[in-house]
Amino acid sequence: MQRRVFLRYAGASAAAATLLFTTTSCDDDDDNGPMDPMAVDLGSGDTGILNYAYALEQLEAAFYTEVVTRSLSLFSQTEQQIMQDLKGHEGIHRDFLKAALGSAAIPDLEVNFSSINFNDKNSVLTTARTFEDLGVAAYNGAGKLLEDAGFLTLAGKIVSVEARHAAVIRDLISNGTFSDTADANGLDPAMMPADVLNAASAFITTKINANNLPK
Repeated sequence: MQRRVFLRYAGASAAAATLLFTTTSCDDDDDNGPMDPMAVDLGSGDTGILNYAYALEQLEAAFYTEVVTRSLSLFSQTEQQIMQDLKGHEGIHRDFLKAALGSAAIPDLEVNFSSINFNDKNSVLTTARTFEDLGVAAYNGAGKLLEDAGFLTLAGKIVSVEARHAAVIRDLISNGTFSDTADANGLDPAMMPADVLNAASAFITTKINANNLPK
């Protein structure tokens, strides 16, 4: 499958997810429990899980914005379009979740990309692979924590887009190698929120409190 066609299909999946979610409203749970006053509290219940997803989409969107702004000259014309497509997809995910959460949405997070060399193609691609793999594992792990069937369908649609992103990045790193992350059962990995946020903490300056998320 050509890379551009691959990314167009991913974009179609994102649009379908948006159409689905605009017909569903977010639940609100006021029982946030104790928290660090300096931390952003994700909340609890399905609202907390969606804020968790929103935090990760903020991170990915910010990263690809930096790539498009600072690193496009490192890539061929086709690869540049892929990076712009990825930026567009992650921006759609971020803005869509923010709008859906409404007043329950967490604020914009501060990110720190100082460890990334945006003048080095390998640094950019390996970081992209890290973020996309983390996104796939995060959605896979959080799916079972959602109570609303509509939200679960939404998460399934978004994770399919993230998985396509991960595959395309791998193809850019090593042409023809779409995936090397499946476990012994042929499944993508799943990670719980605490582990995902710990892995992402090197790139997020804002403190995040996830203590009230479902377990």
